[in-house]
Amino acid sequence: MSQILRSATSRFDRRRFLVGGASLVGLPYLGLTSGCGQGEPRFGKNPFTLGIASGDPTPEGVVLWTRLAPEPLNGGGLPPDQSYEVHWRIASDSNMLREVQSGTAMASPELGHSVHVEVEGLQPGRWYWYEFRAGSEESQRGRTRTADAADVRLEKLRFAFVSCQHYETGYFSALRHMTAEDLEVVFHLGDYIYEGGPSADERPRKHNSAEIMTLEDYRNRYALYKSDEDLQAAHAAFPWIVTWDDHEFDNNYASDFPEEIGPMEHDAFLQRRAAAYQAYYETMPLRRSAMPDGPNMRLYRRFAFGDLAQFDVLDTRQYRTDQPCGDGNKVLCDEVFDPKATMLGEAQERWLFDGLKASRARWKVLPQQVMLAPLDRVAGPEKIYSMDKWAAYPAGLSRFLSFLKEGSIENAVVLTGDIHTNWVCDLPEDLNDPGSAPVATEFVGTSITSGGNGMDRREDTEKVLAENPFVKFFNAQRGYVTCALTAETCQADYRVMDFVDKPGGAISTRASFVVETGRPGALKA
Repeated sequence: MSQILRSATSRFDRRRFLVGGASLVGLPYLGLTSGCGQGEPRFGKNPFTLGIASGDPTPEGVVLWTRLAPEPLNGGGLPPDQSYEVHWRIASDSNMLREVQSGTAMASPELGHSVHVEVEGLQPGRWYWYEFRAGSEESQRGRTRTADAADVRLEKLRFAFVSCQHYETGYFSALRHMTAEDLEVVFHLGDYIYEGGPSADERPRKHNSAEIMTLEDYRNRYALYKSDEDLQAAHAAFPWIVTWDDHEFDNNYASDFPEEIGPMEHDAFLQRRAAAYQAYYETMPLRRSAMPDGPNMRLYRRFAFGDLAQFDVLDTRQYRTDQPCGDGNKVLCDEVFDPKATMLGEAQERWLFDGLKASRARWKVLPQQVMLAPLDRVAGPEKIYSMDKWAAYPAGLSRFLSFLKEGSIENAVVLTGDIHTNWVCDLPEDLNDPGSAPVATEFVGTSITSGGNGMDRREDTEKVLAENPFVKFFNAQRGYVTCALTAETCQADYRVMDFVDKPGGAISTRASFVVETGRPGALKA
């Protein structure tokens, strides 16, 4: 680069505020006019238009999130030089009568008037309820749960994973249905927003601006999505663990390579990435450790729930080498076989392997973005693969599959989004032999709305299944996947919508698959 981009957070003093037993992401007084200290602030409009959320649960605590935005689609509508006190409290009952902690956080313009409260000192494996107040305005009430202690013999864990919620292509009714599920935690695997401008086609809803480029653009786009009541309800019902894919920034980007070479200067591309990453942090229930440093933001991290499950959440965008052979579906070119080509980057791959090797959890679950299974996209002897998926990075994929086999890593399950379709795949030990014995199972979940209503079977369904013997299930409806872990099994239920192009769609279970402990590969339930 001609110059090093200044950190988006370098001007912040990252002092830790300890209030009411919680560690807060806050900012010091910077000569700003505080909305507090002069009596309770008056907003004129409800500042909690974007709802509330919780996330990143540990046995001792959880992150509580909100963002003040009385005019959500207009940069939030608060003065750019004014901070506000936000009061929070958390209780062990739904009526908020048994309060266990409370405190005050500062909503500063530097972080879009968002608040991230890192509550500690809670009991493991417990449900809690929480709410915020700013001035005389109160937020809706949310429910959250801490993770189970590592030394607890956990009998069962239920979770869901979701991805790809395009505002224009449908309604988020699936998320409303998800709030009625018996779950402890939700994983979002990316494409929380889409960065493009309004489509010229007739669609159920419309984006609020042209393709987003600046920090304010990204804030407004997140605000559009977060204003959806079904999305707000799903956040309020469970703690979420999130990771991104590409559309939170730029379609099909790879590290500092844009989808198309040459649309902007390198520095401008990284400036846009810094804006996208900051807006993502501002909008998600993330810990201080994820706060971006300019165009860099560490999002891969690890969670444990008792002795039953370890979740290694991956980032397959920020550290990968550029897609080989050009974008799209291609025959593998020589560039694919570069041993230095990587999906995770050296540091993240080492972190993953070390963590899997050291894990004593019964199930090792990897929530991540793009398909690992080496899916051949055409019938016949010619092999065509997506250059954006793991199949285009065979050196890294082979290292991972060999590590699982040679390291005797049992009960590895991969959770994937991105592709707007449902899949169940056995991951073969030998990439050159798709029918070889599996070393792990990949559950790929469809989109919440992306792609429109979808269908049960496509014209190419039979060809895809015949060409790829490791595929056990393929479906193109919308929805999400719920999973139930026990000491003996991991069951995935594929929940699908009958339509999403208008509100009120019904949900049903299309298929269920089980992985048995010690036996890689999926079986129909």
